[in-house]
Amino acid sequence: MKIQPEHVVSLTYDLYVKKEDGTEGLQESATQEQPLTFLFGAGQMIPKFEEELSTLSTGDTYDFHIKSAEAYGEFDEEAVANLPKEMFQGQDLPQIGEVLPLQDNNGNRFQGQVVSINEDTIIADLNHPMAGQDLHFIGAILNVRPATPEELSHGHAHGPDGHQDH
Repeated sequence: MKIQPEHVVSLTYDLYVKKEDGTEGLQESATQEQPLTFLFGAGQMIPKFEEELSTLSTGDTYDFHIKSAEAYGEFDEEAVANLPKEMFQGQDLPQIGEVLPLQDNNGNRFQGQVVSINEDTIIADLNHPMAGQDLHFIGAILNVRPATPEELSHGHAHGPDGHQDH
């Protein structure tokens, strides 16, 4: 079956990014045993990722690159927050490298990674962890099926067979 909007896609992938020495290194994978399953066209995936998959069908393989600007954006040196240590009163201070769940004044949730701790502030990098990275995907389409009415109303896939509870 061909991939199209309102269909559930299950696929494998190996995601490679450039390491400091310029070679590609494996960043993450989805396997046949634990595939990536998503509702195509629901806005859950990087738009360029879906565009690259849009002509494929069950059984097809793929190998494509996505530039950082079309993935998670360029690394923004300005996307750093100085969080007052008072925010963490009554709890342990976060450690360098820890990912913090944050929320802005409008209720939007996002994450920041602690990059340093100063006398009065915690410095958190708000860039997506993959910002500035060109992505290289290699994989295979395992299955494509029409989404169930419940999946369409929920806006996400309920597993490869449509029956996974959440």
